[in-house]
Amino acid sequence: MVSEKARPSQKAFVSPRGHPVVKLSAYFGHSVASMRALAGLLLAAMLFSGCATGDQQAAQPTAPATNAPAAPATALPTVPATALLPTVATTELAPTTAEPPTADIPATVVAPECALALQEYPVPRGAHPHDVAPAPDGSVWYTAQAVGELGRLDPATGETHQIDLGNGSAPHGVIVGPDGAPWITDGGLNAILRVDPATEQVQRFPLPAERTRANLNTAAFDRNGVLWFTGQSGIYGQLDPASGTVAVFDAPRGPGPYGITTTPDGSVYYASLAGNHIARIDPTTAAATVIEPPTAGQGARRVWSDTRGRIWVSEWNAGQVALYDPAARTWREWRLPGDHPQAYAVYVDDGDVVWLSDFGSNALVRFDPRREVFDAFALPSAAASVRQILGRPGEVWGAESGADRLVVLRRSC
Repeated sequence: MVSEKARPSQKAFVSPRGHPVVKLSAYFGHSVASMRALAGLLLAAMLFSGCATGDQQAAQPTAPATNAPAAPATALPTVPATALLPTVATTELAPTTAEPPTADIPATVVAPECALALQEYPVPRGAHPHDVAPAPDGSVWYTAQAVGELGRLDPATGETHQIDLGNGSAPHGVIVGPDGAPWITDGGLNAILRVDPATEQVQRFPLPAERTRANLNTAAFDRNGVLWFTGQSGIYGQLDPASGTVAVFDAPRGPGPYGITTTPDGSVYYASLAGNHIARIDPTTAAATVIEPPTAGQGARRVWSDTRGRIWVSEWNAGQVALYDPAARTWREWRLPGDHPQAYAVYVDDGDVVWLSDFGSNALVRFDPRREVFDAFALPSAAASVRQILGRPGEVWGAESGADRLVVLRRSC
């Protein structure tokens, strides 16, 4: 049995700078019990106001498992309630493994969330941006992996500028460090790079000579200012910016280390795509301990910590998002909406809302952990292939490697 909810409204508007964007609004759902009582009232309200309704499936948790100017964007059409992948879909799904439910969420007739505006920005053709990192000054860095450059977007004007990183460069990840500069994991140069945001001078920190072809992937700073990084060939490592010392360690189960994150308490976790696990790195000893997700062969790709130190994991092979609670040593997993979800990137925003990119539906997906509800935001560009997500307060950014664009979802409140 399903309950009814107000269909999300969709409206195109023009920003103060004249850039067309897509404005999306979604609404909270209702409990099944309350909807039985309110069915007659809702029907009367729909006849009076002309509002449409959609379907919503309540989650059924089970027992826990232990252990240039911006490109114009067109208004997205209203999608019938029977569509599998609506432009803005709100679907409550049963987690694969879940803790017992807490208090029921009160039902509301109309409880609008913050409006969201989606906008794409073109980057030079052939750049194929892989990762993206919003900067403190309002600009946005991105790795132009296919051309060996670091790009910088000015969202106010849509203009981009790309910096040559050197012959043979193939930058993968980029993050902004405590010093405000972009730090890059460059698989082509087999080195960590720092680019001075003022002078654009490139500083190179090569891996030890015996650690060739590490296939460097992603990096994260811990609370002591040490940079930790991964390499898919089967390594993880650390760079002390103060001394310039680089140390590399063998991953416990060989090839696979991909995404990496640090927690508020200073712990470091990485995901192993080929190894189908996550691992915790002790910052003091640099030893890594494997932690097994409940689903075998899930393809843990990227990880991100929330403000409570819990680890969110995008499971590429399983099409799921997973949550590991280090304090309780418990796991939970939820399958993304759609027939063939492929969860690639994961990011947790300042409100502890989880964001993912789904190659299966070509969408950015929002997951509300409190309500256990997914919202999918279809991307205007076909086969956009968002491989990484990062943000700042009020904004969630992604790099569309398949469309040579950057994309942002902005919150209006």
